[in-house]
Amino acid sequence: MKVKVFKTQIILKELEKKMIGKICGTGSYLPDYIIDNFKLAESVDTSDEWIQERTGIRQRHIAKKETTSYMASMAALKALENAGTEPEEIDMILVATSSSETVYPCTACEVQKMTGAVNAVGYDVNAACSGFVIAFHTAQAYIHSGICRTVLVIGAERMSRMVDWSDRGTCILFGDGAGAVVVKAEEKGYCHMAAHSDGTKGEALVGSTKSFLKMNGQEVFKFAVRKVPELILELTGEAGIRPEEIDHIVLHQANQRIIEAVARRLNLKDSKFPVNLDKYANTSAASIPVLLDEMNRMKILKQGQSMLLAGFGAGLTWAGCLFEW
Repeated sequence: MKVKVFKTQIILKELEKKMIGKICGTGSYLPDYIIDNFKLAESVDTSDEWIQERTGIRQRHIAKKETTSYMASMAALKALENAGTEPEEIDMILVATSSSETVYPCTACEVQKMTGAVNAVGYDVNAACSGFVIAFHTAQAYIHSGICRTVLVIGAERMSRMVDWSDRGTCILFGDGAGAVVVKAEEKGYCHMAAHSDGTKGEALVGSTKSFLKMNGQEVFKFAVRKVPELILELTGEAGIRPEEIDHIVLHQANQRIIEAVARRLNLKDSKFPVNLDKYANTSAASIPVLLDEMNRMKILKQGQSMLLAGFGAGLTWAGCLFEW
């Protein structure tokens, strides 16, 4: 018995020496074309007041000519520039998307081509609105194992091609865009991760190549306000800290009411939860990295601050990570 305990301690010490991935650059891309609530009200039975009251959304960016891979590539190039990293240094490209125009080549391979990341392997991750966080988990696993040292993680979506623009229940909610981060191996730091799925509730949010996206809004709302606080408590419990000690809690930008409900359930101030969905609407897997880039370029993020990211959505899936900026 003593020998087993001794061996376990040795293994744990070895794991502690392994690298973790730290974000060293961010980038984003939003299409120029904007549809505000007033414009939407011209074609569906809605109003600016109705949309803002129920969602917090004022406008959304819509891709008229841009493809998902183009937006992903533009965000990636900005992240590489911000990180001071050459495309040739990238070992892996992970793209979280559920709205790519093609099944293959995958979006990640298109990004490799457009950015010149000739030494990278790439593939796509489809976990809907949780996709970016799960792709970030994947990057951490490759870096921790020693397989990769520099990973480009992207969330890119063209949701406008998946919604019925005559259905006010869905068309008001979504927008297009892409966000990216460059993750590099470092010896110091921490990253606590958790991810979950419940396929039995998958019918609450359904999309396919043959039909428009369909959503049971009430079910998704109840799921999010129940599971996201649990996820935050799971991560902070693992880290041995209290939720109020976290500097920034960056949630998937789905709905203002969801974010406010999560804050209330945890007895946290709304100011701890940054928001930009009023400008961009729900960009699915792109929402978290777009917000990170905005915060980074506004100099809101400071080295050493604690960050918690949480995504939730179709699947149903929910995932989070707690790390040091």
